[in-house]
Amino acid sequence: MIKFLFSIFFSCILLTAQSQDINLLLKEADNLEKQQKEPEAMEKYKQLLLLQPVNTKALVKAAELNVMFANKQTGKNAKRLYVETALAYANRAILADSNNADANYAMSMASGKMTDVETENKKIVAYMKDVKRYADKALSINPNHAKANYILGKWHYGMITLSGLKKIAVKLFYGGLPDWDIEKAIQYMEKCKSLEPYFVTNYLYLALAYKENRKPAQAIEVLNKLVKLPTRTTDDVTTKAEGARLLESMQ
Repeated sequence: MIKFLFSIFFSCILLTAQSQDINLLLKEADNLEKQQKEPEAMEKYKQLLLLQPVNTKALVKAAELNVMFANKQTGKNAKRLYVETALAYANRAILADSNNADANYAMSMASGKMTDVETENKKIVAYMKDVKRYADKALSINPNHAKANYILGKWHYGMITLSGLKKIAVKLFYGGLPDWDIEKAIQYMEKCKSLEPYFVTNYLYLALAYKENRKPAQAIEVLNKLVKLPTRTTDDVTTKAEGARLLESMQ
């Protein structure tokens, strides 16, 4: 009996210590991200996932960071590797908790990036379906999930601006052209802007959606706000520069 009680006591100590380690690693990773030290933050998330492989927050963050790393790659193979890694982390998040809004957002985000690196039309269209499916589920769980609103808005914008060849592929493999709407694209991204006013990428695509909808004044207004936003990630530097170029071309 005494041995059993000691076993429970030491197990509780170990669990408490592990919980403290996880919280510390999350805090350290978050601080590193705020310092725009994304590779170092990624290492912290990897350490955390060794302790707790089903930690949804760490899995979602790992997916986001790998997408960010992919954006910086110039080689196709390196870019694809990071995107596939992001998708793998997102898959793990879904397996850990399929009813988690963040996990569904991560799957939607990573699937969207897969459309950038995949070359087979049938697979591209399958990923397009996954983008909407997982974004819809994220918003059914949490309608105020800022980034899921952005993803769904970008999906509508992306479907409208598809090239001719991709439209043919979508029509063939999607089972007809899906119901896309530029007004919905704007609506979702405006909601994201109100929920997360410092999310730089959303501003860029919102401006592009306004431009596509022949509303240049609104696009310019959004771009003027974009270029003044604080730089919170290394990705923001590139996005703000792209926004500045678009703004200059529209004035």
